[in-house]
Amino acid sequence: MSTLSVRLPESLHKELKKIAKEEKVSINQFISSAAAEKISAMMTVDYLKKEAKLGKRKDFESLLNKVPDVEPEPYDRLDKS
Repeated sequence: MSTLSVRLPESLHKELKKIAKEEKVSINQFISSAAAEKISAMMTVDYLKKEAKLGKRKDFESLLNKVPDVEPEPYDRLDKS
């Protein structure tokens, strides 16, 4: 485990304390979790970009051509009519 000293604006520190208390976790646990979530999101974006580069337009269009041309169910319509 590493120790990291971070300078925060007082207003941010106040909010961190408040939210950590509401969540019943320490400020350290909250910040660790927030950092892990951010890293995960960034790694996911990187992964999806790499995967997208492997895709081929021809394969995508071929797959789309297999989708039946039918009206969506009423609950699944964008216009909800």
